[in-house]
Amino acid sequence: MARLQLRNVEKTYGNGFKAVHGINLDIHDGEFMVFVGPSGCAKSTTLRMIAGLETITGGEIHIGEKIVNDLAPGKRGLAMVFQNYALYPHMKVKNNLGFGLRLKRKPKEEIAAATDDVSGILEIGELLERLPKELSGGQAQRVAVGRALIKSPEVFLFDEPLSNLDAKLRASMRVRITDLHMELREMGRPATVAYVTHDQVEAMTMGDRICVMKEGHIMQVADPVTLYEKPANAFVAGFIGMPEMNLVDGTLEAGEEAKLTIGNQTISGGPTLAARLTRQSGPVKIGIRPQHLNFVPIGTENAFNGKVTVIEFMGHEINLHIDIEGHSFICVIPSEEYDRSIKRGDAVAVTPLVERLHVFDLESGLNVSLGGEDA
Repeated sequence: MARLQLRNVEKTYGNGFKAVHGINLDIHDGEFMVFVGPSGCAKSTTLRMIAGLETITGGEIHIGEKIVNDLAPGKRGLAMVFQNYALYPHMKVKNNLGFGLRLKRKPKEEIAAATDDVSGILEIGELLERLPKELSGGQAQRVAVGRALIKSPEVFLFDEPLSNLDAKLRASMRVRITDLHMELREMGRPATVAYVTHDQVEAMTMGDRICVMKEGHIMQVADPVTLYEKPANAFVAGFIGMPEMNLVDGTLEAGEEAKLTIGNQTISGGPTLAARLTRQSGPVKIGIRPQHLNFVPIGTENAFNGKVTVIEFMGHEINLHIDIEGHSFICVIPSEEYDRSIKRGDAVAVTPLVERLHVFDLESGLNVSLGGEDA
């Protein structure tokens, strides 16, 4: 187990392209940290720099008490699980598991005991005599995890390990990995994990904390609940949450009523919103999560009026797309609460939960409705 620290870490390629811009991050002992962001945000590059597979061009990487910038990958006390699992095709599972220990010239008895231990933890004992080509995707993924686990590393690195699995298997395997992390902690073998994914569902369900990245910058680091309820900026607000937050340009009139205007329609956030604002009147970006819009009768005060453009039946809920002053909003309604008389093209009215409204500075993108709290 070890603390992992990034201090002003940068990556600039030979052509002058700067992929990582002086990021700082602390991953605590035994913590499960997830890196998430869109393609090209440098999350995998960051992981590869931690692993020593990519050189850094500025800053320091600390593992425990060591600065590991100049250490070879094999000397950093890490184990990495890749997207393609990287199993040796000609070796049976038991030999794949023990390969790292054989390289370290560990005794055969120790390798056999470690193989039995790991195969028991991951429930792959019946697979030990199989070749990789005889494994399903989920089985191969567990073997890859086992090959990392058997080394008893200080830090585990996962680079999109579930992206090649189908949706059902991906869901079960993310539960298995998080269960394994908790089991190791309970066994007195806590593991520090850095896990890269582009899938926000994986991030929100697996991470103790999540590092949201964009274009080589860290946009916010927080636990899943904080990211969802108190996004630090418009990027995080729009990236975290399914469906994504409704974000539209509007105008703020600060004061006791904290009035928000979209097009020709104005609602009041009242004292609830006013108390959270840290900026004055002017153009802003208004954020409302689809789950925080309620249907009300047309003509209700403090509501936005619009027209239904798309109705999506999702099973347990309905996604209604509503045009409000030329802006497309999504409103999520539980299926059992949906009024099936509402059809495409119908006029409707919605009112936001004012305590869940977000206001973002138009230029910086920063959330100015957090009341001065740290995000």
